[in-house]
Order: sequence, then C-alpha cells, then structure tokens
Amino acid sequence: MPRPAAPLVRSKPALLGGKPLVTPAMRVTWPPRGEPERKAILEVLDSGQWWRGGTRQQMAQSVTGRFERAFAKWQGAKHALCVSNGTAALELALKAGGVEAGDEVIVPALSFVATATAVPLIGARAVFADADPETYQTDPASVEAAITPRTKAIVVVHYGGYCADMDRFTKLAKKHKLLLIEDCAHAQGSQWRGRGAGSWGDAGCFSFQQSKALTAGEGGAVISNSDVLAEKLYSYHHLGRLEDQGFYDFHRVAWNLRLTEWQGAILNEQLKRVKKLTLIKQRNGAWLSKRLEQLGGLLPLKRDPRITRRGYYFYLMRYDARAFGGLTKARFFQALQAEGLPVSQAYGRAIQRNPVFAQMKDERGRLIYARTSTPNADRICAETQLTLGHTALLSRPLLEAFVASVERIRAHASEIRDQGKDAARAAG
Repeated sequence: MPRPAAPLVRSKPALLGGKPLVTPAMRVTWPPRGEPERKAILEVLDSGQWWRGGTRQQMAQSVTGRFERAFAKWQGAKHALCVSNGTAALELALKAGGVEAGDEVIVPALSFVATATAVPLIGARAVFADADPETYQTDPASVEAAITPRTKAIVVVHYGGYCADMDRFTKLAKKHKLLLIEDCAHAQGSQWRGRGAGSWGDAGCFSFQQSKALTAGEGGAVISNSDVLAEKLYSYHHLGRLEDQGFYDFHRVAWNLRLTEWQGAILNEQLKRVKKLTLIKQRNGAWLSKRLEQLGGLLPLKRDPRITRRGYYFYLMRYDARAFGGLTKARFFQALQAEGLPVSQAYGRAIQRNPVFAQMKDERGRLIYARTSTPNADRICAETQLTLGHTALLSRPLLEAFVASVERIRAHASEIRDQGKDAARAAG
C-alpha cells in the first residue's frame, strides 16, 4: 500500500473534529477460528475422554499431550507440561524449583501483576528490579544489585515478546547459583540466538489466555530441559503423585493444575495458526519500525540482533514529547485513540504501585514496598510507553492508518495541545 497522500496528513485529526482514519474493516477478529477448531472440539466430545488422564502414559497419549510435545519442540525444550493458566505456571515453576516461604524472588517492576503475585502466593517475597529504558526489559544490573543471601530465584519477563538479555541473565543466575524462571506469557514463538524463549532458564512459563498470540481462552504451560525439574513439575501439578507410584499414593502437598482435553484440542489447531501468524507479525513489525524511524518522535524499541524471532504480544514504542511540540503522552494517546487505533499504555504503572503491593505489610505492620525505587519503570509508564496489540500487526491497512495518524497529529500538535489546556481550564 502506498504512503498516505499529503492532503490526508494536512487534514484535521479526529480529536479536532476530523474523520477517524481507522475503519472497522481494518481490524482483525481475535482469536482466529474456524472448522479445524470445531472439528477438534467435536472429536473430544465424541471420545468421552474429557480429562487428560492420570498416568504419564495416558497424558502422553492425550490430545493435550500431543500439543505439549509439539509446543516443546517449537520453543526448543525437552519437556512441556500444560497447566490451568499462566499464573499457575509461575507458581508451579517456583515451587518445583525449590522456592520456599521466606525466600526472596527478584521480579521485574515492568510486567503484568501476576509475574509478582505468584511469589507471595507460595509464601516467598517479591523484590522488584528496574527496567532498561531502551528495551523496557528487566535490567540485569538492577537485578544483581537486588541479590541478598535470601534470594532464591530470578523471574525474567520477555516483555511484549521482546526477549530479555538471556546472555547476561543465564550468567548471572549461574554466578549466584539462583533458579532462573522465564515468564514467557508474551513470548510464544520468540527466539534468542535461534533458541526459543523459555528454554534458556531452568523453566519457561507461558499463558494461553484469550488475548495471547497462542490461546485456548485460558491455560498455560511450563517448559524445561531438566529431567529432574520436569518430574517435580508433573508431581506438583498432579496432586503430589509420582509417575512410577500408585494413582492413590500422594507424596507432596500439591495442586490440581491439569488442563482439559477441550483446551488441548484448541491449542493443537491454534499452534498451526500461530506459526504462520508469527511470521506475518514479524514482517509487518519490521515494516512499522522502519516507518517510525523515518518519522521520528515515536520510536520502536532498540534493535537487538540476538532476537532471531519475535513473537509479539505488544508492539512497544518510545514516545518523545519534544518531537511533538511538547504534547504530553497522555494527550498524544487521546489523539491516537480518537483515530480508532487499538493503542494502549500497557499496564499503566510499575507492579509495586498497585494497591496489592503498595499496601502490603510485613509481620510488624510496616509497608514492605514503601521505599522500593524503580525510576526507569516509573518514567517509562508515565512518559514514554505506548503500545499496539499484536493483532494490529496482522493488518497492513491498520498500520498504514497508524503511521498517517502519527503524521497528522504531529502536523496539528500545537492545536491539540492548546485544546487540551483549554479543556482543563474549563473543567476548573
């Protein structure tokens, strides 16, 4: 599609009364679905086998077991175990990895809240690390500075599907003899140096919730290359059973986190789709990055050649108000929304700013996180971070409209800024 004509750029933005550039036809319906998913569900229905079975052999022969093997192969791991959701995957990986009550687990300040709430759910304490302002990923230096004698594990998030620096994190975990968990809820299909996200640490945790690039509505998985850890994962997700012991012999206090065959059936078909869709998103993401670099002011994340495949969840951008005449990020965001664009500010704030952590107290009644400082994460959330959801990368017309919107907002930035000031004064 050719670049938008100059008159379109000169036309008024929607926030100033112009016509929005995005039409309903540009949007992509999510999740993708059709006859393959319908057939797979009906096969499970007719089989009468709606749970995945209780023994390792039954699980391997199940619909969900077939998905586990295919997913492990795609992500470059020896083992994969499906569970009920992504939060459960994190809890399971931490518990199976030996994290106990009173231990500390370092987590990123910039992520979805479940990355951190999984830690107190198993009795440990979350310690927050700051973000890198150029990549929005967990800063290894901040992580290392947070290590204490009580630290047992590091949870690294591949935020937005952009891989964290696994070269540094694997060395850091080895140096300090720490468990390394990768939160890959955003990173289905992402690769670091040709190996899948989740296969670098001790375990990788995935979510298959409705909005994810690979989805069954809900669900999750843990992958690992460790036989020892895989046995513990199996036991802790299966009520404490051991695969070589009796079905009614229980050896650990554990959860029932088994995934149903209904979800496994959907995931088998969705995995076929996501392999193709990931390549489309990667091509369109590269196109959008090139265009935004040409425009300036709203830049893609810093390129890292070690990210050899990027399975997007967010297309993350860095906003520079100076390039738009001092237009605040909040006002720029409003202008993009007025155009009908599926933009967001991701999760809006660092995790520890949420009430669940901001109000959390220790045994003496003191606020645990009152002095936690993550200036980069706070600044990213307040001043620079803007995102497009991954489905936008499946529509080139929508991306063209996005670029045109940025151009015409810039052309009318002073009017948009002044209108915002007038509205604020009128409101009192």
